Amino acid sequence: MAVGRDEKKVTDDLEIFSADNLQSNMKIIYYSRTFLSIISGVIAGILGLTGLTGFIFYFLVMAITSVGLMAKANFSVHAYFTSWNQIIVDGFLSGLMSFVLFWTFAYDIVHIF
Repeated sequence: MAVGRDEKKVTDDLEIFSADNLQSNMKIIYYSRTFLSIISGVIAGILGLTGLTGFIFYFLVMAITSVGLMAKANFSVHAYFTSWNQIIVDGFLSGLMSFVLFWTFAYDIVHIF
């Protein structure tokens, strides 16, 4: 009997995730980060931010995005993702390229032409 209880205790501690739900959650993170990278790039270009201030603006927007995503998950990240890194770091650098593209495009249109 003691062995049976121990086995049940071990299975109660295991976390079970749905692969489809995790994949859907990750898509939402990537789409929201890409969208906000584009929007923040346009805003940075219109505001005329150059150099380091533009990159600081991007990192600030991505930090706010991470907090917003955690708030949307009611700060119980492990209920929707396997780790904190997925909501904080994933998609961070891939959005940087979109940010730079739209940042320079908007800056050129508004301030150069």
